[in-house]
Amino acid sequence: MCLAKADSEDGRKALADLCDAYYEPVVAYLRSFFRDAEVAREMSHAFFAEMLGGGTIHAADRERGRFRSYLLGAVKHFVGHQREAARRMKRGGGSVAVSMDEGEAAEVPDLRVLSPDAEFDRQWAMTVIARSMEMLRLECVAEGRGAFFNGVSGILNGHASHGDQAKIAAACGMTFDAFRMAVSRLRKRLRDCVKAEVAGTLDDPAAVQDEMEALFAALGR
Repeated sequence: MCLAKADSEDGRKALADLCDAYYEPVVAYLRSFFRDAEVAREMSHAFFAEMLGGGTIHAADRERGRFRSYLLGAVKHFVGHQREAARRMKRGGGSVAVSMDEGEAAEVPDLRVLSPDAEFDRQWAMTVIARSMEMLRLECVAEGRGAFFNGVSGILNGHASHGDQAKIAAACGMTFDAFRMAVSRLRKRLRDCVKAEVAGTLDDPAAVQDEMEALFAALGR
């Protein structure tokens, strides 16, 4: 995260890498705001082009030390500018393809739908988990345990039931106790991978645990 703040070629590359990794949370925010997937994709492309091009988006607060907070603040800043530009065009008699008015964009509130901020955080958490799972998968492949990882990935991400675990253990030629121990070790390693992924988005290593708790809370919404 610190490197991504640097006004240098390496800093710009680090920022671009973080933006590429966490592209989907921005899309999730814009999709929730505009209620239109196609508009969200178009707006996200414009947002990242402006952000990485050094536009006014850099007025967003980058001193909080959390890339998640910075990116969310930046996309809100961007939407605000777009809405103001749309209002100017309306006042001047121009026409815009997409309504940028908050009331029209949000339409009738639906209490079953997460807010744009909550959608952003939820997708951010899902991205963290997906990237951590891929990190662990690559480690297992390098150790010659790629097939085992593939077999237990559903357990690690919570998609497998207890009955499935017994079948997977048998398919792996392992006793259930040995299998559970191996999966437990992988779970611990996955948590380490999550910590490493989260740490890469923060300036302060001491904030990792708080950030992880916030992200797991977002997944539970």
